[in-house]
Amino acid sequence: MRAIVYSETGDSGVLRLTDRPVPEPGSGEVRVRVVRSGVNPTDWKSRRGALSHPEAVPNQDGAGIVDAAGPGVTGVAAGDRVWLWEAAWGRPDGTAQEYVVLPERQVVPLPHGASLDLGASLGIPALTAHRCLTVAEGGPDRLAPGALDGRTVLVAGGAGAVGNAAIQLARWAGAAVVATVSGPEKAALARAAGRTTW
Repeated sequence: MRAIVYSETGDSGVLRLTDRPVPEPGSGEVRVRVVRSGVNPTDWKSRRGALSHPEAVPNQDGAGIVDAAGPGVTGVAAGDRVWLWEAAWGRPDGTAQEYVVLPERQVVPLPHGASLDLGASLGIPALTAHRCLTVAEGGPDRLAPGALDGRTVLVAGGAGAVGNAAIQLARWAGAAVVATVSGPEKAALARAAGRTTW
């Protein structure tokens, strides 16, 4: 399979295309054919920092099709559409490759109405936004329609991936949202997120 790897730190010039064997899933693991690989700021920041593995495949998030499941996997099966999160966290293998093997808990079914592009954008941005909206004392542990009724949420950076997800989730859960942005184009993105209907 083809994979993007790096074995030294630096800008995008350290990335190279290589061939690797297709990995086999072990117990409790799922192999996914990656269709979309999501890039987050942590991905390129990690590449510029210290190496934690002799060779690494970048990118935490992604989306694709389950190709194989190891023993003990019950939540997904071959052919399922899924989204992936934190693939490269503490591991040398992110989603910038044709196949990735992950623990089942990091492979989430993707509804048929949702695109693989959307799936690849969920991961870290959506999980971070959800966490930010559920850590307040007296707030909900999980979001659902009505979970934030009567609350006002301030979102700093409403046009970024995390901020945009926070606006959408907060509105879906019933909150009024105030967001900061740095200009008119970003204001339009934040406003559009606030008008999202589910």
